[in-house]
Amino acid sequence: MGRLIYSMNVSVDLRIEQVPGDNGAGEWLRIDEEFHREANALAREVALMVHGRVFYEIMEEYWPRAGDDASLPDYMREYGEIWTAKPKVLVSRTRQEAEHNTQIIGEDALGRLAVLRAQTDGLISVGGATLATQLLRAGLLDELLLWTHPAILGFGRPLFDDYDRPIDLELIEQRSLRSGITVHRYAIKDAKETNPC
Repeated sequence: MGRLIYSMNVSVDLRIEQVPGDNGAGEWLRIDEEFHREANALAREVALMVHGRVFYEIMEEYWPRAGDDASLPDYMREYGEIWTAKPKVLVSRTRQEAEHNTQIIGEDALGRLAVLRAQTDGLISVGGATLATQLLRAGLLDELLLWTHPAILGFGRPLFDDYDRPIDLELIEQRSLRSGITVHRYAIKDAKETNPC
């Protein structure tokens, strides 16, 4: 069975963007070579990427071209190549087409993702707060990987949408990068076991 892992850049107060539309690209982020190489290693490790529509459209706008952009550093070109080649699932009721090794799931997304989770060996990365919240509510989210940047935003998009009960976590990794980013990886204790349909 696969493990669904929500990996996200966050501020200390667990915001993922300060104003709508900054798409996680605010000046508060400390994105450097060390961070990128860590992100590349994680992306290589995952068996499958699952993205919500907004997150996917941010990624598809930039990363497919990055692999061929000689003006970018090698670690950014590498991430572009990894993202473009990696099998992906786009969860969207409005998109009918997607490129870059992507299949689309529209109706019964949670049920279909539960089946994919059961049938996949390895990590399945999750991108998008709305999708991650839905997976958390359904008991399908297995891990959080938080790249916590040393900034307090005070307002903006939270890591999860409103949630109606506490969730127990188990810290399974914690370390710091030279830039001041701390990496926290948590197992979600309430995640359900699922069987393939």
